[in-house]
Amino acid sequence: MCYLRFDKAQMTNLQDSLKKEMLITNRSGAYCSTTLVGCNIRKYDGLLVIPIPELDDENHVLLSSLDETVIQHGAEFNLGLHKYQGENYSPKGHKYIVSFEWDQVPTWTYRVGGVLLKKEIIFERYVHRIHIRYTLLEAHSATTLRLRPFLAFRSVRQWTHENGVANLGYDNVKNGVRMCLYQGYPDLYMQLSKKAEWNYCPDWYRGIDYTKERERGYNAIEDLAVPGYFEMPIKKGESIIFSAGVEATEPKQMKEFVENEIPRLDHRDSFYHCLVNAAHQYRVKKDGETYILAGYPWFKPRARDTFIAMPGLTLAIGEEERFEAYMSTASKAIYNFINKEPMSVGIYETEQPDTLLWAVWTLQQYAKHTSRTACYEKYGQLLKDIMAFIWSGKHPNLFIHDNGLLYANGRDHAITWMNSQANGRPIVPRSGYIVEFNALWYNALKFFEQILSENEAPENAALAQKAGAEAEKVGHSFKEVFLNEYGYLLDYVDGQMMDWSVRPNQLFAIALDFSPLDMKERKSVLDICTKELVTPKGIRSLSPKSGGYTPMYVGPQTQRDYAYHQGTAWPWLTGFYLEAYLRVYRMSGVNYIERQLIGFEEELFYHCIGTIPELFDGNPPFHGRGAMSFAMNVSGILRALRLLEKYNNAME
Repeated sequence: MCYLRFDKAQMTNLQDSLKKEMLITNRSGAYCSTTLVGCNIRKYDGLLVIPIPELDDENHVLLSSLDETVIQHGAEFNLGLHKYQGENYSPKGHKYIVSFEWDQVPTWTYRVGGVLLKKEIIFERYVHRIHIRYTLLEAHSATTLRLRPFLAFRSVRQWTHENGVANLGYDNVKNGVRMCLYQGYPDLYMQLSKKAEWNYCPDWYRGIDYTKERERGYNAIEDLAVPGYFEMPIKKGESIIFSAGVEATEPKQMKEFVENEIPRLDHRDSFYHCLVNAAHQYRVKKDGETYILAGYPWFKPRARDTFIAMPGLTLAIGEEERFEAYMSTASKAIYNFINKEPMSVGIYETEQPDTLLWAVWTLQQYAKHTSRTACYEKYGQLLKDIMAFIWSGKHPNLFIHDNGLLYANGRDHAITWMNSQANGRPIVPRSGYIVEFNALWYNALKFFEQILSENEAPENAALAQKAGAEAEKVGHSFKEVFLNEYGYLLDYVDGQMMDWSVRPNQLFAIALDFSPLDMKERKSVLDICTKELVTPKGIRSLSPKSGGYTPMYVGPQTQRDYAYHQGTAWPWLTGFYLEAYLRVYRMSGVNYIERQLIGFEEELFYHCIGTIPELFDGNPPFHGRGAMSFAMNVSGILRALRLLEKYNNAME
């Protein structure tokens, strides 16, 4: 039986099925997202959502949805579903769904009387084009298929409403039409694999309601342009393909493309393979560069996310070459920043003070996966340049103090991964000596010393000695500054200001390869984090015992901003927590790790199926929130699975 499968009872229950979303991406940054019943619930949803760099830096919804209607003996059965204002759903086509399955492609089966119709969606990898294949499995009499496109032509951050500016005219193309609602947008080609009748009857469907936007405190209503519909007969056993893209395609080649493409797609036949497929969804190629999108549907490539996610999305699944492709692009961003050059690649936030520290950690993971010799040969100069830049004090907001610790100013601007802001100010103003910055710094110094010591180049001996001496100083100062009498680590220290909140950032001091703490101190930190921060869906960003605990990520934007890092649970931290747990408890921790990971497998069947959302509420029932798919989370769980596999193999 298919791993990702939902039956008729699950699909027809809108209370359940409207919460299940799906995501298909390609390598050019385009995506398709909607619910399993085809009812869009976000302004980001659409069958064809693409970047249009000529307009701006956002994605744009061209084809919002496509309603299918089955016609027999003059009776029409509309398979579509839209939500309108006032809890009105129309035309309620979800009641005809027999099942939804997703192995290589998302597949719906509809039954209308004696008609059994299968629908599959396939995205082209490097072209902004989607294919929807309809196959008539059963029919006892003549059957007609009608396809009605709903067009938006807008940014994912805006709405469209009925207006007199939109150009609802069309041009005929081979087996279809070409349309462009607004100047500056590319043409949208809608074509079919067989000739169809195009019935032009332009109209606007008004008052379409997006529930997720309403939940998030935003406006939730828009109108969509519906220019007409395609209609064609379909015979039993016949397949008809609808294509929508920004370039014309050859209708005769559609079937061949679909038949050749499906076998090349990832299988989603297990927890692990679903996560591998999710890892591949973040990959985008643009202008010869390879990027990791931080998540869908609204994130862009961000430097910190790139380095944290890279090892899990590549090395943990045996894709060393992909790591090198990502690092090739990311290293350009690093050198642009270090050399004070204009950014030549599309990676954001490289200037954040911990970005270079995470880059060193990422290279350390590469060294563990390959060898330190291989890492030095490929990235030795990059490592030296990063460390020299930090040592030189040239970073605008990262300073080495006399005690060896790194200091950064985060009072006015958010500078860590806990980056939520209100009125332009950080909600969690982490500033001064920040615990994970200095844990990463100690680890970077020790790794740098290690990799240089193993290379016999004459200039390396002095550098290695310097790194070792600095690490010793940092290790001593780290415990003096952060370790408190209650056995856990302060979150940040800035002069007389000490943050005693129990937060997960202290985990990095015991999860990284090199820790400034001894085993007894590590165990104490781990036990407190286990007691106060661990949930089945991730690690809380703040202990319930700490002031300001806000575990539910709900309500309008400001309310959610204040909850974002004040108790919500983050799955990506689980990877580091489990790593720390195994370092402390070794083989005896394996069963515990397995139990922790079980909680994430069930999430593949909720929210956006087959992947992990951005965050979870910190209190039961731990609802998934935020973006539908988040790269750091998928990476963290893949790293944990790889670590577990390593320990299980050692036990055999």
